[in-house]
Amino acid sequence: MRYAYSVDATRELERVAMTEAGDDALMQRAAHGLAISAADLLARTRGTVYGSRVMIVVGPGNNGGDALFAGQRLARRGCAVSAIRGLGEPHPAGLAALRTAGGRLLERAELEEADLTGVDLLVDGVLGIGGRPGLPPELSALMAAALARRLPILAVDLPSGVATDTGQAPTGSVRATRTVTFGTLKPCHLLEPAASRAGHLEVFDIGLDPSHAVATLAAWDVVDVAAHWPVPAATSDKYARGVVGIDTGSRDYPGAGVLSTFGAVYGGAGMVRFLGAPKSAKIIGRELPNVVFGEGRVQSWLVGSGWGERPDAGETIRRLVDSGLPLVIDADGLRHLPGRVPGTVLLTPHAGELAGLLGCERAEVSGDPVTAVRAAADNTGATVLLKGASQLVATPGTETVEVAVPGPSWTGQAGSGDTLGGLCAALLAAGVGARTGAVLAASVQAMTAIRFPGPIPPQDLARHCAAVIGDFGGGKSGAADPDGTGG
Repeated sequence: MRYAYSVDATRELERVAMTEAGDDALMQRAAHGLAISAADLLARTRGTVYGSRVMIVVGPGNNGGDALFAGQRLARRGCAVSAIRGLGEPHPAGLAALRTAGGRLLERAELEEADLTGVDLLVDGVLGIGGRPGLPPELSALMAAALARRLPILAVDLPSGVATDTGQAPTGSVRATRTVTFGTLKPCHLLEPAASRAGHLEVFDIGLDPSHAVATLAAWDVVDVAAHWPVPAATSDKYARGVVGIDTGSRDYPGAGVLSTFGAVYGGAGMVRFLGAPKSAKIIGRELPNVVFGEGRVQSWLVGSGWGERPDAGETIRRLVDSGLPLVIDADGLRHLPGRVPGTVLLTPHAGELAGLLGCERAEVSGDPVTAVRAAADNTGATVLLKGASQLVATPGTETVEVAVPGPSWTGQAGSGDTLGGLCAALLAAGVGARTGAVLAASVQAMTAIRFPGPIPPQDLARHCAAVIGDFGGGKSGAADPDGTGG
């Protein structure tokens, strides 16, 4: 599990560390780590550190100071180091140290004419966690020129121009080859589109202690998924694995009923009862003969996918909420929530649907997805899985938002959300809490897309999920509630 901390939390961690170690200590530690990474990148791309030409683009803050002190260290190792005054006044002590080591400073007036020919590494030390999103045109042009030349770009703490807490990346923000961040991850390192601009991410310890801070994000990895997956025990029967009831699809959208059922079947459900659209049922009967058509015992429900304008939608959802069984509500069902619902209810909206729940514009959700998914959970009482390039899960009253394992963009196609709903319902039926089940389902879909890359249709990707899940045999056995709350 990796944790990311907000700007405010990071600043407090830095303040405490500086009180204990001194103001200069953290910068020197950061510069040391940055210089090590820069030397490694030069060795990998050029074959040597000595004789390399390094250009540092600096801003007025501590990031620029980190970069200048790192430049001093690289100059001492035989690099020809020059700095460009990108924004404001460079860190005075850092600039003096660079000059003492033989480095030089180019003024901003020389920026547009900066000669990248022969440069082996460009260090982005313009903006840090306190910077505003976006870059001036001349800086964006310089970074674009470096990218066009395939020049390695090493970002200090984060790529300049991205939004630290929201992960937004305005046009012109830096796209780094590698990012060295200090002490802790920041949300932009885990949230798209900024995460993709960080390149290879390294975290260097500078003495921060986050043990008493509250993380903004908790990002799952493959090991976490395997450890939490409810692998059946030797004596488990179909009811222990969980029976999923599915009411999805319609005459106009039969595919949603089929795809959601595929997700539940190949997600490991012990049994699936399909009680949705007859048109969907005909297809399911041909493709999935193990699915049961008829009422009976279930441990979770999935509803809403492909409903369209269904007259009894509100009544159906109210009845299932009142039953107390774990319930996944997707797509059209999200428009019929009966006020607040318990945390055992899992909502699975994309950004547009979440905007509808919050009564705001889609751009507001896309602009700050962490705040939006938290608000949706607090407003509805439900657990909320926000689908998208970064898949986020929030529960009411909880500050830390879970981040699923990321996958390739191939999964962004019609029907992927339907199969994801089925995966979620299978996990809830097995006794996994809504929060953990949502993260597991989104993660395993992404992991499957990584193992089986390309534009694979969602029904086929759902089939492949079984192979990925089959590798979790060493995980926990039997039905369990990793959330510890039933929610």
